[in-house]
Amino acid sequence: MAPFNFFNKKWQAVSLLSLITILFTLLIPTLIASSPVKDPEFVVKEVQRSINASLTRRNLKGDSSCSTGNPIDDCWKCDSNWDKNRQKLADCAVGFGKNAAGGKDGKIYVVTDSSDNDAVNPKNGTLRHAVIQDEPLWIIFESDMVIKLKVELIMNSYKTIDGRGANVHITGGGCITIQDITNIIIHGINIHECKPSGNTNVRSSPGHFGHRGVSDGDAMSIFGSKHVWVDHVTLSNCDDGLVDVVEASSLVTISNSLFTQHDKAILLGHADDYTADKSMKVTIAFNHFGEGLTQRLPRIRHGYVHVVNNYYTKWKMYAIGGSASPTILSQGNKFVAPDDEKSKEVTKYENAPKSEWHKWNWKSEGDEFLNGAFFTASSGIISSSNATFFTSYSESSSSSSASDITAKASSLVPKLTANAGALKCKKGSAC
Repeated sequence: MAPFNFFNKKWQAVSLLSLITILFTLLIPTLIASSPVKDPEFVVKEVQRSINASLTRRNLKGDSSCSTGNPIDDCWKCDSNWDKNRQKLADCAVGFGKNAAGGKDGKIYVVTDSSDNDAVNPKNGTLRHAVIQDEPLWIIFESDMVIKLKVELIMNSYKTIDGRGANVHITGGGCITIQDITNIIIHGINIHECKPSGNTNVRSSPGHFGHRGVSDGDAMSIFGSKHVWVDHVTLSNCDDGLVDVVEASSLVTISNSLFTQHDKAILLGHADDYTADKSMKVTIAFNHFGEGLTQRLPRIRHGYVHVVNNYYTKWKMYAIGGSASPTILSQGNKFVAPDDEKSKEVTKYENAPKSEWHKWNWKSEGDEFLNGAFFTASSGIISSSNATFFTSYSESSSSSSASDITAKASSLVPKLTANAGALKCKKGSAC
């Protein structure tokens, strides 16, 4: 493999300041990964406040404004110089993945070659070469490209894949694997037709490669990783899942993404008996779950999941399901049920009788239910178009219960999710 050549100075010429900088960079992942986790209800409140603030700014500017009230997009999307300020995006996340730094403050790496011919010694200029490097990198694309992976693309910590300004499609074997690392941002790409692959050697860093078994064919697999943000990604039609968050992964946000044409879309939690996933915390916000989806939007085991201001249009089996007593807070979503009378229910309790799941914590607050959709809370309360409950959050409230917080009205969801999926951004103008 060719030596990595971003730095030309010899070690003996490196100043003391440079050495300190390098050491600090190496320590950052450990410091962030070990930082205390905020109370989940506090993070939920933060999301609501950011939505409130963004909608207030939009109302003050008027309907002619580029702003939509979506706090993530309004943070960066209206800037006509976004291509010169790409790393500002890292300051725009909300929810549990808010602190995912990605390649912020790292160098820009431009992918110029769409090939993927060697998983052990990847060619300089390819996406595989970029994602395995040790230092933080903000990865962009020189032009439109379709990257057909030979095997799963194994990432290293502190990387951003930023597809803005190009039409980037990732397909083939794998596809993206985020395993035992930290601080990843995936933004503005299309992932589809991912197939099982492997049983071969794959490089995961400049200094390491090893044998990998056969992958499942997920669009994106997140194993044992923290501080991950997936935003404005279009996902469809892979052999297994679209996004898996498993094996003690946590502090993840999946936002502004478009999911279509797939059976099992999002899996959160490895297995009912894998109790390490009790620490899992995931935010699902401003996504559009579109046509041709069957189930797992998401499906949760253990952990705490905030599902807020998403647009659901006609699943085939169910929308939100789970087992092993996860906490699920569904707020301000718009659920449009399929025409099939047997599939109107949003929720699905799995692997437990009612006497058991009645003790779990599933809540619907401010959701909208259309075409006969209904949500069965763990308390037994059924929310539907005829009977919903809506509890508002007050800044003066002394209660810290998640039931005292509410998302913005679900009637705003079509506006908040209008740009879900990979954007068509042009340099020199707002996206």
